[in-house]
Amino acid sequence: MLTLMAFLLAIGLLVTFHELGHYWVAKLCGVKVLRFSLGFGSPLFRFRPRETEWVLCPIPLGGYVKMLDEREGPVAPSERGRAFNNQHVLKRMAIVVAGPLANLLLAVLLYWGVIAQGVPQLRPLVGTVIAQTPAASAGFQAGDRILSVAGQPVSNWQDIRLAMVGAAMSGGVVPVQVQTSSGAGAARQIDAGRFGDKAMLALQQGDPGLSPARFLPVLGALEENSVAARAGLKAGDKLLAVNGVALRSWEEWVQIVRNSPGKDLALRIERKGQALEVKLRPLAVAQDDEVVGRIGVGPMPDRAWNDKLSFTLHYDALGAFWAAWVKTGDTAWMSVKFLGNMLIGHASLDNLSGPLTIANVAGQTAREGLTPYLEFLALISVSIGILNLLPIPVLDGGHLMYYVAELVRGKPVSERVQLLGQKIGFILLASLMAFAMLNDFSRLFGG
Repeated sequence: MLTLMAFLLAIGLLVTFHELGHYWVAKLCGVKVLRFSLGFGSPLFRFRPRETEWVLCPIPLGGYVKMLDEREGPVAPSERGRAFNNQHVLKRMAIVVAGPLANLLLAVLLYWGVIAQGVPQLRPLVGTVIAQTPAASAGFQAGDRILSVAGQPVSNWQDIRLAMVGAAMSGGVVPVQVQTSSGAGAARQIDAGRFGDKAMLALQQGDPGLSPARFLPVLGALEENSVAARAGLKAGDKLLAVNGVALRSWEEWVQIVRNSPGKDLALRIERKGQALEVKLRPLAVAQDDEVVGRIGVGPMPDRAWNDKLSFTLHYDALGAFWAAWVKTGDTAWMSVKFLGNMLIGHASLDNLSGPLTIANVAGQTAREGLTPYLEFLALISVSIGILNLLPIPVLDGGHLMYYVAELVRGKPVSERVQLLGQKIGFILLASLMAFAMLNDFSRLFGG
């Protein structure tokens, strides 16, 4: 229920802002607005305080603003000056672009509200390097302080993720400057291309195999009836050695378990100051086209490291607004780069998401709290704004493309060309939506 409510609230807010952009600028330009509709289908609710009918419909996947237009029906001679099609091309362009710009403005306001509260951040310190990943191959070490990614200075982990994504769009090799735990400078080079499509996709999502988190070689939560639980292990057990070899880190233990499906392991642990011997055999589990070992335990976070890692960034009201403006711009530019790279084949179509994924993420962020949910809304609002500016007929950007052509040619694009463009645009948009829905089903139900 929370997922559904969070999704409906998100769609309602984003669509309302978008359509209000069209509505407000249309009114400023003197155009008569006949209907403002949220949703599609037979109206559930109607309200007409003046000349505009306000409508709520049951299918919450969009909305529209219907304006007086001679191409859609007869217009009284006294109102011809208020018809959309009789406006100067610059006015029509302003009305069309107002919707996407309203979404970008909403993102600024949402980010402003989040940033003004103080932004929890993580210092750009490497806590964990995942074995057998591009980051491990590049020589990253726990304790490295990341200074820049692809020449872009970074001051927190959010900067790192965004810079990784941006750099990955231009190829699979990302140069990174770090300061080691000893204070020396060093250059690392992440090359995801050598690790296959899965590593490339992860890098495009900002994950080359690095994590700010650090874990102690101590057992945290245990799954009920797991291999570990049946062997007698308990939360709080400290890992000392396996098969007679001392364990230095949690990551080392994870790799041993992964590489030992169905093999006996002799584990030495410490429990309440007493050393104990435990034998177990990791369960063989199929994962990503390989068989790995699994025993059903989680790690104990290194709280001292987490305290060192965390800080809160505070702004005054003006500084928070500027930070929100910059963040919205950065997010929009990343969206444009991603779409461009997807068109030329440098980014996978598997990244496309449809309403099911959006609803799922809406529910997850709502459970985490108001701030994550507002950040999610801002991100989706930017995505909607950029998507609608694409030069695809049936989208705002497609109409804008026609009006730019009209401005250049000095006369409107013919109705035949516009109709053909509408058909092509509808087919293209429907294809993208179908692909996004397939991705949704694959993520949510395909494992």
